[in-house]
Amino acid sequence: MTALLRYQAALLLRSQRWLPPVVLYAAALGIGVQGGQPVLDSLGWAAAVLLPVAAWLVRICVTGEPPAARGCVSAARGPARAHLACLLVALGAAVVLGAAATVVVTLISDPVSTDHGTRVPPLAAGGAGLLAALVCALLGTAVGALTAWPLLRSPGRAVPALLLAALLALVATGSPARAAVDALVTGSRSGAVPLPLFPLAVAALVTTAATAAACALSSRRSA
Repeated sequence: MTALLRYQAALLLRSQRWLPPVVLYAAALGIGVQGGQPVLDSLGWAAAVLLPVAAWLVRICVTGEPPAARGCVSAARGPARAHLACLLVALGAAVVLGAAATVVVTLISDPVSTDHGTRVPPLAAGGAGLLAALVCALLGTAVGALTAWPLLRSPGRAVPALLLAALLALVATGSPARAAVDALVTGSRSGAVPLPLFPLAVAALVTTAATAAACALSSRRSA
């Protein structure tokens, strides 16, 4: 499995297809995060916009190989393991991106509540922001896994489905991503730092189920 992960990571880096989602993420942070803003509000924005970026990274990874190359890898290692490696590399890239953004946002933001009346511990705020980013990275991976090959083969259907699912994952009632982001925003009003552990657990379960479904279907369609 390690060799597959290295192969998919190298494929992603060499393709440079990761540049558009990274540039989009940086632009979204530049628009929504300004120096001196309350730290928890800024971390909530940084986590939220990571979700569609994570879904996009999944699509890049699962469609990065020519069909012949994908067939060779699937034959050598098994289609489910090959597909799992794609999803794990995409998730890892999203987590690294979210962690870097969390550090930068924590450093440039003002460690205070929304009304600037209560001081917020920067280290605790950064930890909460990192958990929220992980929730959104996981949900974005689930969205990408369910809206790309092998579930949806046509880009004309897959891309709109990805955008719609990412939006729903952010705004739908009961969504772990919405719960994690709302916890940061609500905490910013009072100056209390939340720990979105329950949304993280739910996001992990949802992503595990989506990944298992995508990998199982990849085995059937490659057979």
